Amino acid sequence: MSQVLITGATGLVGGHLLRMLIQERKVNYIAAPTRRPLGDIEGVFNPHDPQLTDALAQVQDPVDTVFCCLGTTRREAGSKEAFIHADYTLVVDTALTGKRLGAKHLLVVSSMGANAHSPFFYNKVKGKMEEALIAQKWERLTIVRPSMLLGDREKHRFSESLFAPLFSLLPGNLKSIDARDVAQVMLQEALSASTTGVNIIPSAKIRERAQGEG
Repeated sequence: MSQVLITGATGLVGGHLLRMLIQERKVNYIAAPTRRPLGDIEGVFNPHDPQLTDALAQVQDPVDTVFCCLGTTRREAGSKEAFIHADYTLVVDTALTGKRLGAKHLLVVSSMGANAHSPFFYNKVKGKMEEALIAQKWERLTIVRPSMLLGDREKHRFSESLFAPLFSLLPGNLKSIDARDVAQVMLQEALSASTTGVNIIPSAKIRERAQGEG
């Protein structure tokens, strides 16, 4: 891994991951298209446009690894259509951009419970997103499925504030997880020589691997 593309760099997991990528000696190029500017960060190419697809189109240099950390909620998005655009369409657009630029490995943040046949709207969209990426036949596709994310957001999510104490007490994949741990394991996976194909990492495994690194 030396040339990377990352979307979602203004978010919780993506913000941690971007900082890790900047510090990683094996990375010599970072393209981080966003909907709003990141600010002046040395060594990061940051095309930005309210329509992320337009910013993605500005990335022209080859990359070998793609990180997609896009994610919102229906409440934040404002409608079902806007949520689908953010958590499905823009994720697929990120993957297609990576394909165009020659990437071999895609790593994406999904969600615990992702299932294209779920009766729950959120989980169903996440599942359909995963199916769309699998259908692209990546040489390597890593899907991480965290539970409720913990960390300091610019915008507080009411449901997370309400349920975070409960989720911190739950076992296994249900237990809430620190966003930094998710970013750490994504970087770890990108740097590893894992076998090709689709690798799905559930929340409990993310926590186990992050703690193992610590």
